Amino acid sequence: MAGTEAAWQLARQGLACTLYEMRPIRTTDAHQTDRLAELVCSNSLKSESENTAPWLLKEELRRLKSLLLECAQVARVPGGQALTVDRVGFAEEVTRRIEAEPLITLRREELRAIPEDGITIIATGPLTSGDFAEEIARLTGSDRLYFYDAISPIVDADTVDRTVAFAASRYGKSLDGTDDYLNCPFDQAQYEAFLDALMGGAAVPAHIPADAPGTPFFEACLPIEVLARRGRETLRFGPMKPMGLTDPRTGRRPYAVVQLRQENARADSYNLVGFQNHLRFGEQKRILRMIPGLEQAEFLRYGQIHRNTYINGPTLLNQTLQLKTNGRVLFAGQISGVEGYVESIATGLMAGRFAAAVARGEAPQAMPRETALGSLAHYIANADPRHYQPANITFDLLPQLDEETRRKWRHDKPARHAEVCRRALACPELASLSAPALIDYSTP
Repeated sequence: MAGTEAAWQLARQGLACTLYEMRPIRTTDAHQTDRLAELVCSNSLKSESENTAPWLLKEELRRLKSLLLECAQVARVPGGQALTVDRVGFAEEVTRRIEAEPLITLRREELRAIPEDGITIIATGPLTSGDFAEEIARLTGSDRLYFYDAISPIVDADTVDRTVAFAASRYGKSLDGTDDYLNCPFDQAQYEAFLDALMGGAAVPAHIPADAPGTPFFEACLPIEVLARRGRETLRFGPMKPMGLTDPRTGRRPYAVVQLRQENARADSYNLVGFQNHLRFGEQKRILRMIPGLEQAEFLRYGQIHRNTYINGPTLLNQTLQLKTNGRVLFAGQISGVEGYVESIATGLMAGRFAAAVARGEAPQAMPRETALGSLAHYIANADPRHYQPANITFDLLPQLDEETRRKWRHDKPARHAEVCRRALACPELASLSAPALIDYSTP
């Protein structure tokens, strides 16, 4: 995600670059194709609801002509108030655009050493190969850090019992007025039985000795069995919350619910929202078929946990994503310590623009602090290095409003968030960065 966006931004600045992709020469445990920007977890790029932090980040990226946001719009499928894409169509569109760009040379090979000349952007993502991770450790002089990331199961749409699962968006909210999710409702007895089975399910053992129990999970992407062990009500207030939904069979709100989100434009498959897990495949089939409406479900992909590698950004990087010890090396994407597709795209866009400045002999200028882009880069460079964890974009990362404005809307959080977004998008520096670059963005 970050590498393709960075390469595109360099090309838009009129600069030639080489993009290395090791697949299919060397694959990973999570990827299934050789396409660029393949989505291996969810197919959602998060909320499109106006005046939310994810919306603000995407809006800034759109104004700066992000390639991947353009491709997401081309591959969009219904997803409530989220920007949800057909993952195959999305990857194919990104690959097509990159391969058609004459200033980008795409090399299908594994890079095992960081070039000592030129300018390098390291955007190896969450599944950095072991050899290259060792190279990064050599370059940075620091140990690698790990956490597990997770993939949700995907079910064949034809095997969902539509007499039980019902179509609805939470509180009836949808960008286009349609019911974008399938909802599998539980009564209390069904929920308690499912919970017992989930907590008793057999987990997949760690394949790498260094990843023995104790490796931390990323809090925003916890396996459901880990959440379940935190308390019997945890799932009902998390991925299985029933708020805003009414079961048409009973006319009442379910005790709990599992939501299924459309995977592709054909609507022939759905993923179980928030149901990433670390259970054996046989256990997943048994337990997930306890979900009402999925008793006869056929799973096209089971949930998985995969390893994620990232560096300690505050120790190693400045706000222009340059290595403090070598300004000609930049990091972008999840390897830099951000979590999420859009956040990875954002750091790729920034790294491409910063690298272009270095190539022109200029000093890169950090993105404005009041923007979501600038705040994300600020977090990477200024978080507490002792407790550094990957971050999604939230309003907590952006600067606080002044005291007078906070008092004015003390009891109106939506109004405060709207004002933060207004100030970010009105930032003069953002407007100047949105100006046409050396190549017309309308060029096919």
